[in-house]
Amino acid sequence: MQAAVGDFVVAGQHVIAVFSEGHVPAKASRQLQGMVALGVERTMEQDPAFAIRIMADIAVKALSAAINDPTTAVQALDHLGNVLRLLGSTPLHGPLTFRDPEGTPRLLMPGRTWEDYLTLAVTEIREYGSSSIQVTRRLRAILEDLQESVRPEHRPAVDAEIAKLDATIATGFAGSVDEDQARARDRQGIGGPAASATASSTVSN
Repeated sequence: MQAAVGDFVVAGQHVIAVFSEGHVPAKASRQLQGMVALGVERTMEQDPAFAIRIMADIAVKALSAAINDPTTAVQALDHLGNVLRLLGSTPLHGPLTFRDPEGTPRLLMPGRTWEDYLTLAVTEIREYGSSSIQVTRRLRAILEDLQESVRPEHRPAVDAEIAKLDATIATGFAGSVDEDQARARDRQGIGGPAASATASSTVSN
């Protein structure tokens, strides 16, 4: 497969590359074409990265100067954190290899890594929320929770994102009296209790 799930393809673009010792019969070519599903847009059912993209976009729009709504961005981060926790418990190794019953590779397909999902979920929110205490605090809480919950092979990418968050705060809050607050973790963004129960949904009395 030369196109990944969620890629936009144009007329005439190569989607499948066939490696064969001889000519590929027309019937086989039609069969292969029939195994590829095309649609007018990406779907969350087929492409989990699309769901992450939508939530990240909501957060980024909320952080725009025209809207300036960091609380909505924090709510989007709540759900992104939940999705990342689920993905982080899954072995994600990028390119996929499908084999026949004899073990011979038959299909090579692009696949996303854990780093791909994590980068998609947090990079732009960190960038556009670099001056928002709510965003930096909520983002740190998510990343530190992921450090403990994801598979061991996924943790270095989380550590790298925490380092990027530290660097972003050092720049965005340089000389600010609120720099220490911006570096703290808070599952509610700001105003949460010092020690809150771990939960994937809002707790209410």
